[in-house]
Amino acid sequence: MSFFSRIKQKDYRPYKQYYFSFISFLCVFSSNAFAEIVIGVVGKTKNDSFYQQSFKGCLKFSETHQNIRCVYDGADNYQDIRAQNIIVNELLEKGIDGLLISITDSDFLTNAALQTLKNKNIPVITFDSDLLPQHQQYRLTYVGTENFNFGKALGNHIKKFAKKENNYLCMQSGHATAPNLNKRIAGVRYALSGQSTEQLSGQNGWFETERCPLYSLGKRDIALNQLKFMIDRDNPPVFLAVAGFAQFNTNYIEHMKAYKTRIANGEVVIVSADTEHSQIAALKAGVSVTNLGQKPFEMGRLGTELLYNFITEQQKPAKSAYYLGYHYCTQANADSCTVNY
Repeated sequence: MSFFSRIKQKDYRPYKQYYFSFISFLCVFSSNAFAEIVIGVVGKTKNDSFYQQSFKGCLKFSETHQNIRCVYDGADNYQDIRAQNIIVNELLEKGIDGLLISITDSDFLTNAALQTLKNKNIPVITFDSDLLPQHQQYRLTYVGTENFNFGKALGNHIKKFAKKENNYLCMQSGHATAPNLNKRIAGVRYALSGQSTEQLSGQNGWFETERCPLYSLGKRDIALNQLKFMIDRDNPPVFLAVAGFAQFNTNYIEHMKAYKTRIANGEVVIVSADTEHSQIAALKAGVSVTNLGQKPFEMGRLGTELLYNFITEQQKPAKSAYYLGYHYCTQANADSCTVNY
């Protein structure tokens, strides 16, 4: 006779305490097994397809872990350090169990939000843009591109467009404090000159154009206008964007059609980081020369997996950084060089 059959008989009372202990165990087990785990995914800007892909990576992991809920947010239209801080604190008030975030300003965000998360034992993983070394105690690990090497790859790539002497370069960035973008700029300089801290001033024949790098804050209209201002010159510099910026502008292709012939004959050179849908379309339209792409979807998926393992099993990431690869997209291979989600 089974346990449950016996407790229905007159000998119920001797088993009463065991019955209710067993039911209590089931309730506690069920609660722990299926409790909702909320993961916040915060990019530098909310309306950026790069960070939206990272959010989709979180959603992908949640398909096989039904108790995960992914919440997406970010500064609405540009890289705003105060807005990012406000958003993190709002997520904290609403209730999150872990945070996956791309850092716009390491010092500001650490002092304004991440210290609070650590005090509340809410784990943080950075992606795309890491905290500065002095702040990395406030995150478990970083998932994304090794940004200095990514900058070196960008710099080495534009060497193929060099003239015999007096090569001018203008780099475009987002927010001046963004750790990942500053590492990319440093990597570009290192590839071209062997040093990473000073503007190019003739080393190996490379100069940085006056007023560059340009900082767009990720504002798409400003980014597009900065690009056009530089390539409207009689002898335009090589234009290198260390993230998407102008190419995320919905009017990019239409505005750049006027430069298509100059791009085709090599008079205008536009190289950009990232290979989002709009950027692949620009390559196909002949208004971008080369794009170096990253893996934002995998940043979100792997970052979520590492957070989940820590939250549910206290399993700390095995590495202090998980570096993902990158790829080259050109007009010739634009149909096959990447997958966007």
